[in-house]
Amino acid sequence: MGAQKSIHAGKAKIDVNVDFSQKLCASLMLPSFRGSQSPLSLIIGSLCIKHPNLFGGSEKLDVSWDKGPYDSNALIAYRRPRPEWLSQQSFVIQHSVSPEIGVHGTPTDNFSRSGSGGVNLSQFSVGLDLTEPANSNWSSTTSIRFKHVRPLNDDGRSISRDLDGLPVTCSGSPHDSMVVLKQESHYAKANDHSFFRLRFQIEQGIPLLSKWIIFNKLKFVASKGVKLGPAFLLTSLTGGSIVGDMAPYQAFAIGGLGSVRGYGEGAIGVGRSCLVANSEFTFPLNETLEGAIFLDGGTDLGSGRHVPGNPSLRQGKPGSGIGVGYGLRFKSQFGHFQVDCAINAFQQKTLSFGISNLTS
Repeated sequence: MGAQKSIHAGKAKIDVNVDFSQKLCASLMLPSFRGSQSPLSLIIGSLCIKHPNLFGGSEKLDVSWDKGPYDSNALIAYRRPRPEWLSQQSFVIQHSVSPEIGVHGTPTDNFSRSGSGGVNLSQFSVGLDLTEPANSNWSSTTSIRFKHVRPLNDDGRSISRDLDGLPVTCSGSPHDSMVVLKQESHYAKANDHSFFRLRFQIEQGIPLLSKWIIFNKLKFVASKGVKLGPAFLLTSLTGGSIVGDMAPYQAFAIGGLGSVRGYGEGAIGVGRSCLVANSEFTFPLNETLEGAIFLDGGTDLGSGRHVPGNPSLRQGKPGSGIGVGYGLRFKSQFGHFQVDCAINAFQQKTLSFGISNLTS
């Protein structure tokens, strides 16, 4: 249900991908919370322009724009050629707009869905990414970026407070500014029967000006997969914590597809810390279709009250929850599709759809 086209203009390559199935899945997963839809909101897909030799010295320029029903992301990346044994440098400019349902959304239908909280985030960043040469099973990326975050209401106007009158920024003004130093490390090891992956991510806010945010945010994801005959067992553990200054939008939102299924996005809790465990057992039904059963659980470790404004308490989120369910996994040349049906601790069922690894 989409269209893909590659156009060569001189040395530049333009990839165009419009996928209407994203519109279908997003409309089923997210309730319509905008008062009215403009013609632009009906455009779903992506546009990518790549130039492999911008100034004649193998410099690479990538320009991409992704548009969803309620969000958008624009990215410009310029990469200079460097020897393989040195860090690869990328100058990046990025702007995104997305609804902050995970933190400010209101749980509905016994926490199986999350409605709009009337807060959206407009984020602009500019900076430098350094990708270190891969060393055995390890790889790492270091970046330093200036970020400007501006909360918006559903009408696109800047706001400094949510619908309950509490601040949505750390500074209390309509925007936050910060310089963030980020270090991300990956470890991967695999063989014919199993794999293990570990990812660490550390962000440090640098207060170059007195009003800028200073914080330290740590997140890790560990996953293990084991082949059991024709079936496959996948388990993962995700955790994180924030110390120092923080705005509500920086908190960990627990619940939803990719977290604890059976709940709406952020419907379990919003905390300074989190711990989420997932396990999924998949088994083949035919060449392209797999069945799955899964068990998810997550908690904010009692840290919800330490988030500014305490959105979890105001919205009646429990702080911890368990989801169990079953689903289907469909693999095709266009990507991987999944359909999950889960039930949460409140005995409320939810149906979710997902798309991943779409070919460009």
